[in-house]
Amino acid sequence: MRSLVLFVVFASLASAATLAECREHKRRGRLAEARVCWQALAQGRDVALQAEAYWAMGDYNTANDKFRSAVALQPKDPGVRVRWGRMFYERGQRKDAAALYEEALALQEDFAPALIGTAYLASNSFESKAVELAEKALAKDPKLFEAREMLARFALEEYDEKKAIAEADKALAISPEALDALIVRATVDWLNDKPGTEWVAKLEKINPNYGEGYAMAAAMFIINRRYEEGIKLYRTALAKNPDLLAAKAELGVNLMRLGEEVESRKLLEECYNANWRTAQVTNTLTLMDSYKNFVTFKKGMLILRVHKKEADLLRPYFEAELERASAVFEKKYQLKLTAPVQLEVYPDHEDFAVRTMGLPGLGALGVTFGNVVAMDSPSGRKPGSFHWASTLWHELSHVYALAVTKHRVPRWFTEGLAVHEETAVNKEWGDRLDPSTIRAIKEKKLLPVATLDRGFVRPSYPAQVTVSYFQAGKICDYINEKWGWQKLVEMLKDFATGKPTVEVMESHLGMKTEAFDKEFMVWLDKQVGAQVEGFDVWRKTITAANELVKAEKWDAVISTAEPMVRAYPDYVESGSAYEILATALEKRGEKAKAISVLEAWAKVGGRQPETLKKLAKLLEDAGRKRQAAEMLERINYIYPVQDDEYHRRQGELWLEVGEKDKAIREFTAVVGSKPVDVAGSYYNLAKALRAAGQNEQARENVILALEAAPSFRPAQKLLLELSK
Repeated sequence: MRSLVLFVVFASLASAATLAECREHKRRGRLAEARVCWQALAQGRDVALQAEAYWAMGDYNTANDKFRSAVALQPKDPGVRVRWGRMFYERGQRKDAAALYEEALALQEDFAPALIGTAYLASNSFESKAVELAEKALAKDPKLFEAREMLARFALEEYDEKKAIAEADKALAISPEALDALIVRATVDWLNDKPGTEWVAKLEKINPNYGEGYAMAAAMFIINRRYEEGIKLYRTALAKNPDLLAAKAELGVNLMRLGEEVESRKLLEECYNANWRTAQVTNTLTLMDSYKNFVTFKKGMLILRVHKKEADLLRPYFEAELERASAVFEKKYQLKLTAPVQLEVYPDHEDFAVRTMGLPGLGALGVTFGNVVAMDSPSGRKPGSFHWASTLWHELSHVYALAVTKHRVPRWFTEGLAVHEETAVNKEWGDRLDPSTIRAIKEKKLLPVATLDRGFVRPSYPAQVTVSYFQAGKICDYINEKWGWQKLVEMLKDFATGKPTVEVMESHLGMKTEAFDKEFMVWLDKQVGAQVEGFDVWRKTITAANELVKAEKWDAVISTAEPMVRAYPDYVESGSAYEILATALEKRGEKAKAISVLEAWAKVGGRQPETLKKLAKLLEDAGRKRQAAEMLERINYIYPVQDDEYHRRQGELWLEVGEKDKAIREFTAVVGSKPVDVAGSYYNLAKALRAAGQNEQARENVILALEAAPSFRPAQKLLLELSK
């Protein structure tokens, strides 16, 4: 009887409920009423409305089936496809969403809801196309306030608060109850440490449970690297509406970013158990499961997390560099950190990407979340494509810059400082002037310093992020050269007050930013102008030079490659003119000249391990053993992988020139790299320890050598000598 009553009730509700009513309940924050309305709508006969209802209730599998049926029943209706796509987008299934939007646009060109959907997709990867699509939708339907809200949000992501306010106000002019526009206005206030009372009051009056808005505000704080404040806003979002699984997932991921792994796992597992099994959630949980394969080392305020399989090899190098960088930055930034710094090193790049983004596909080498730094291991990248020590210094400088400014530093300034620090520690480190940046300079695509942040957030051409890193680094180089390091520190401290770039630049440098831009470009031209001018000749000649190498026309190779090195000396990637020239000189028997060319290549920043090994061998053959050891040592900062021979030979060279501690370090690396010759590796380490007067440790290692090979005579002899 009870079942019959419930059926009659739902049948009655279904006949009365409409999609508009259910959405209105939701928009007003009447969550219980909305739930009843959706349940009723799900009992109706319209399959498309059933899909909407099941989607709203979180039954995504049923909703998916219903949308599929609705599309089959209404094959010419673009609206059903768009709504299905929006559900996929919400759950992170972006390829499926994109396909449905394309189908909708094929059915009806410039269909505004489909344009909005594709704009959301583009915004996820911060493409400039997102703005264009939102504007296109607005042109199609000027009353579409959602497009105005999107433009307001995009402007806020680009750190353009003035434009964000203007677009939000235009949305509110169309609809005074545009919820996201109100949130944008409140977020601008919150970012500037104001209460946002006026906008919050208006929002609460319309919808006191609009958790989605607080989640959007949280995302803005995360983009601004203000993680703790972003986490607080995600908590508010969930307090408003506990059913916001997308917000719960983001809260979980961001807690993990700050090292709060227990609560993070709890929240992500709740999402998973509630069928919110997005790639972000499942990948992050899988990564957290893999932490059992990592080991953690603590030394004072520094924490190092490394994968077990390479911990013995990497720990000495990473720990030493982490300590060195921390000591330098503490003095440079005039700040002593009060919380530990954790460095995590991932041998699998996709694990690193999940650690930082919640999804695979990240192109960066390292990321900083407050006092937690995550980065690729050298083994996670192609040899020579990655200088791990340079990346470590880059990311650790962010820790200090964020701490000094209470996370209020503009993106361009903290990235510029980090790039500056790469070459400040060693002129041979850091990335060089690359072809994409040369093209941007030639085409006058560098941004004014006042709007340089946009180059990092929503690039207008493929290489703009890379170009913006280069430009920001050079700006900090220029300020350091002209006004001194202390000026950069003073500017950093002023950013902590929330002042914008223009105000800080003009206050500290005593000139308008437009004048600064002009002076900077003159300085930059002196730095790189010759290479920019010589690039076209270099580009045309490099192919011809390689053809001459194939033909073994060494005289022609030399005459072709020499001017190429002069035209574009910063190009030190694989197949550079330096290597071509050195090969030709070596073939001609001019080894001394070949050595000079490769030394110049290394000094500019050449980092191909095999070329460095070749140069080390040439130096050793020439009797320059210390320089040979130094050349092999460079590889430690680039690609210190499990290569017994290079570590062993480096250890032998250091021992020969009397650098006992370095010899011990390298023979320890051999032991840690799981060598084939176990006995010989322990024996070599024992010899180095004995040379350094560490006889007890030497004895321990020679015993280990004999355990591996009891009849190993050199080890037997050394043990007798150590026993006397």
